[in-house]
Amino acid sequence: MMQEAKSSCAGQWYLPAGRMEPGESIVEAAKREVLEETGLEVDITTLLMVESASGSWFRFVVTGSVTGGELKTPACADKESLQAKWVENLGELSLRGNDIYPLIQRAKQYWENQESWHPLVLPVTRPHTRLLMRLVIAIRKRVNNRVCVLTSDKTATHLPVTEINPVRSLHSTLRKYMTEIFGSDLPPHRPQGVLNVELQTSSPRGSHDGLCITILVPIRKALEEVPLIDKYSWVELPKPLGEDLLNRMGKNMIVPLNVIRYWESCA
Repeated sequence: MMQEAKSSCAGQWYLPAGRMEPGESIVEAAKREVLEETGLEVDITTLLMVESASGSWFRFVVTGSVTGGELKTPACADKESLQAKWVENLGELSLRGNDIYPLIQRAKQYWENQESWHPLVLPVTRPHTRLLMRLVIAIRKRVNNRVCVLTSDKTATHLPVTEINPVRSLHSTLRKYMTEIFGSDLPPHRPQGVLNVELQTSSPRGSHDGLCITILVPIRKALEEVPLIDKYSWVELPKPLGEDLLNRMGKNMIVPLNVIRYWESCA
């Protein structure tokens, strides 16, 4: 935990966190923030959660291991933080926000039982000029029980991609796009979680400060029962790939997406 130095929340405690700087990847930003605020060098190993408020604020929760550095003491206080320390009981601290409780709980569960969690998932360093949502819409074919995914055939064949509405929630963007694909009679479905995130900030700002988030969306009906609108089609996956996708639908086998209704921060 680190103790805040910012005037709006000085003296309160929080997890190392901060905004990405121009030209950074998510991993680079995380490593920099941890070093600046705690004095520790870390190796980032995986995404643990992606959070979003409206369609333009995103928080990427990552975890990793300490590889070097020295824990910041009050004698080394600066504008980044006053100090840092390892904490077993959060109740002994005055916290900047209670939103970190579920993040810490998830991280503890991950480190206690990694073998039953999703594979390591690191964000992909790839620039995008817009905020995009890519969908892996999965369904079973009744005739052979094989897994199929939806592709768009509007131009070249690709997974469905839509632009995120920056003033609406991701759930709103997803529902609107699913309606465009399937019509108003939507098949039962729900977003399972995040398969990957692609992001690379630009330096200077402005040329490619978007992202692409890939979400797994299982359909809870057989393929034969789900009509499609034109320019979309189902593609049957090779059996090993289909089984891998099914495995990602199990508990803790995918990075969760947390859509927040309201966000307040002193950052």
